[in-house]
Amino acid sequence: MRKIVAAFFVSLDGVVEAPQDWHFPYFNEELGEAVGSQAAGADTMLLGRRTYEEFAAYWPHQTTAEDPLADQMNNTPKIVVSSTLDKLDWQNTTVIRDNVVEELTKLKQQPGKNISISGSATLVRSLLRDNLLDELLLLVHPIVVGRGKRLFPDGTDQQPLKLVDSKTFSTGVLSLTYEPAA
Repeated sequence: MRKIVAAFFVSLDGVVEAPQDWHFPYFNEELGEAVGSQAAGADTMLLGRRTYEEFAAYWPHQTTAEDPLADQMNNTPKIVVSSTLDKLDWQNTTVIRDNVVEELTKLKQQPGKNISISGSATLVRSLLRDNLLDELLLLVHPIVVGRGKRLFPDGTDQQPLKLVDSKTFSTGVLSLTYEPAA
């Protein structure tokens, strides 16, 4: 059975928004390997509407010469969960509008590698709530950002998780992998 795996760059104060503004000073070979391993373990991307729109505005216009991830991002099948998205401009994209739990459960039962989520915090919270998220990878950076969208904002319901793997990188970034607690 396939797994749905979400990965986030996150600050010490829980911010996941705009990692391009604070993440890169901590990026090194170790972190690159962790990100690459997560990407290599997946053959489908799952996105919320806002993340899809941000990615679709950027990636189709990139070449491998400009960004080594361009081919992978553009050629990987993408599934967007949205009841409001009316235009799919990015190749290999389909949308799930209704019966999200049922459709994602069917997708997980199909053959293939993991289904990865980058960004899409609102979607990840709903997948956790609906018991569809199998793994949550947090790459916790040793920085307090001070403001921005948090993965779990105030008012989020409790979600017990179990730590299944942890690593500390030389830059002080922690790689923490969680699964829902049984």
